[in-house]
Amino acid sequence: MHAMMTTDTDARWDAVVHRRRDADGRFVYAVTTTGVYCRPSCAARTPRPENVRFFAGGGDAVKAGFRACRRCKPEGDGRAGMIAAACRAIETAGEEPQLDDLARTAGLSPFHFHRVFKAATGLTPKAYAKAHRRRRVREELGKGGTVTAALYDAGFGSNGRFYAETDAMLGMTPKRFKAGGADTEIRFAVGETTLGPILVAESDRGIVAVTLGDDPDGLVRELQDRFPRARLIGGDTAFEARVARVVGAVEKPGTGMDLPLDIRGTVFQQRVWAALRRIPPGETVTYAELAERIGDPKAVRAVAGACAANSLAVLIPCHRVIRTDGSLSGYRWGVDRKRDLLAREGA
Repeated sequence: MHAMMTTDTDARWDAVVHRRRDADGRFVYAVTTTGVYCRPSCAARTPRPENVRFFAGGGDAVKAGFRACRRCKPEGDGRAGMIAAACRAIETAGEEPQLDDLARTAGLSPFHFHRVFKAATGLTPKAYAKAHRRRRVREELGKGGTVTAALYDAGFGSNGRFYAETDAMLGMTPKRFKAGGADTEIRFAVGETTLGPILVAESDRGIVAVTLGDDPDGLVRELQDRFPRARLIGGDTAFEARVARVVGAVEKPGTGMDLPLDIRGTVFQQRVWAALRRIPPGETVTYAELAERIGDPKAVRAVAGACAANSLAVLIPCHRVIRTDGSLSGYRWGVDRKRDLLAREGA
């Protein structure tokens, strides 16, 4: 197999053989015989070339079924500080920074910076900037300010651009959001799983809530409390099919992952939730490891808070996060359910 390697693969293999640190962050390699992926500089014994697969980043390796090496910890690529600085630059800029400018500041090519940023945060620089503007718009409109003030405070340079983007950002027009979501329609239905009752709710953007509990009426009241001014509508036959797919995701882990989601949260929460969706069934990570994966290793407590704020049970699998000592911490829908879900996945 080594003799058939391409020039690019030869260069990567050379970096692995010589454990070159300057190649870290550019790619990872996985070993099929161990099921582990590593940094190029990992001090582990050099594998046989026919057992090696190369990936652009850890996320791709995880999707292919490999787990991170506990020795070189490739979830973070050593550029956490650079990514954090880029995030701050995006958040404090009056106008959305250009990719070339962000990359130049980071000392990387635009292509490499884009790849490293997405691997660390789960979002592209443009998507991160959009999520930040969405949060700012929500905050400003929530304070009771005018739509015009929200426009400029969130970094929009023109009315046209603001109104073109905010409907998708907020799930409704700015005026309707300012009115507390009045007249917004949310379809919902309560089903039954082996873990107890489940409520599924959907806006016109996608599934907005999946909650588990012991009392069906309590689940409905919780939905009403979350969307006090929305118009809640019982699901029809077509929506019942959607609920059945969510129930299937509970009963058979790994299914239903292509369902459309209406994910509402802060920029940081969305980074955490994107990282959660990249954890395959049958695997777990610690809160500390998850913090490293989003490029913010000191934010362990905040990561735990984002997991607790997740309102899409199973579809955003926060049940796959455990404590450093391997024990199961609190789960929004009960530790027993968390234990059961992990057992079903073979974790």
